[in-house]
Amino acid sequence: MTITRLLARPMLASIFVAGGINALRNSEAHAAKAKKVTDKVVPMAQQAAPKAPIPTDATTLVRINAGAQILAAAALATGRAPRISATVLAASLVPTTLAGHAFWDETDPKAKAAQRLQFIKNTSIFGGLLLAGVDTEGQPGLAWRARRAAKDVRREATQVAKDARREARLAKAHLV
Repeated sequence: MTITRLLARPMLASIFVAGGINALRNSEAHAAKAKKVTDKVVPMAQQAAPKAPIPTDATTLVRINAGAQILAAAALATGRAPRISATVLAASLVPTTLAGHAFWDETDPKAKAAQRLQFIKNTSIFGGLLLAGVDTEGQPGLAWRARRAAKDVRREATQVAKDARREARLAKAHLV
């Protein structure tokens, strides 16, 4: 791991540890804000996965989100499954941002400006998480490996066919 990754991952993860702990400590207050988002998302999730045990209580969902953020942030900070943990954090950031920083609902100009700034900050963090989610640390990713394997198989198949034709010609010449 490079020094940049060694420093950047914990820095990126720190906001999620702090935010997750805050959400656990104040889950009722966060749930009040989250309710407008959870009331829309939960029915869609239940429709998409009808047999899944999806909680409907906003407080429980806030706690689950906070726990996911803390665990994924710890994994990202320590370099354990960084791509998966960055993706989990990115996914958890979407409802957090929509519920917590809905600047479009604010009427007070100062509050609206503050919420807009927080929304933009979270959008920036989301971009960083997307980059961390695709960072292969200089190693080939799965897509590259799959393309490379397919190319190798095609090359070997071409060579086998060429060898088979040559052997067939030799065998035919031997019979005559």
